[in-house]
Amino acid sequence: MAETIGFIGLGNMGLPMVEQLLKAEYAVRAFDLSEPALKQADAAGATIADSIADAARGATTVVTMLPAGQHVRTVYLSDDGLISSAAPGTLLIDSSTIDVETSRAVGTAASNSRLEMIDAPVTGGVMAARVGKLNFIVGGTEEAFERARPVLDVMGQKLLYAGPQGSGIGVKICNNMSLGISMIAAAETLMMAKRLGLDLERTFEIITNASGQNWALSNYCPLPGFLEGVPSTNGYKPGFTAEMMRKDLRLSQDAARSVDACTPLAAHALSIFSHFCDSGDSQTDYSGISKLIGGDAWDYPFDPGGE
Repeated sequence: MAETIGFIGLGNMGLPMVEQLLKAEYAVRAFDLSEPALKQADAAGATIADSIADAARGATTVVTMLPAGQHVRTVYLSDDGLISSAAPGTLLIDSSTIDVETSRAVGTAASNSRLEMIDAPVTGGVMAARVGKLNFIVGGTEEAFERARPVLDVMGQKLLYAGPQGSGIGVKICNNMSLGISMIAAAETLMMAKRLGLDLERTFEIITNASGQNWALSNYCPLPGFLEGVPSTNGYKPGFTAEMMRKDLRLSQDAARSVDACTPLAAHALSIFSHFCDSGDSQTDYSGISKLIGGDAWDYPFDPGGE
């Protein structure tokens, strides 16, 4: 009999993760509040659960992929949530991108209830989820990490161990803070080169082989015509939406305030992405920020201190 995996949260990331588990011949019990999402999971071959507790029934592992910390607290800590309904010894894997405080609080509650838990946020976006090539950044005990490895391997290509519970989401927040800043830098660089009348193809080739190179420019170029298979060559269809980047930059600023860290570039990046989202581009890929940087940026009343 196939091992049963409970899965809660069937959004843009969760559903393709479920599909990868089904392809690997796991039995998946799926739950979401969205009826259309449940219908899609059912069509993919998952068993549809009618509650959080039902999703955990008979499962050796339960994976959650939820929008925000408040949803994670509800799914795990409510009276009928996972902490109270999962059988002792169940492995809980939360792949949501949330605040560190919530991740640690839920992890402590799980441990107190004889449940193993890791936080395992992902990088790679929807495209990577669809082909099982996500990167998981994992926090928790090393024993729980090793236990989770077979399940995570099905959905991902890299498993990166960060440290104790909450470390995975902490590293993810720091990573995406850097990514948001560097995507703006990549867009500014190419748009300035364009306005200077430089040969953009040569500029791109030189900078990606020089000290100004960064991942956003070299692997996810924000202007079309330089790289194949990236959102800029497909009308900025996401990928990873600008709204998701705004969310992660907000998390970075919440984290910075909680430890009195000074992050002025991230604060300004949050302001820029917020204006981009509020102008109607929240569901555009985050590399589409180049449309704002392209010379019209100063029409927006940026606040260097944040939003």
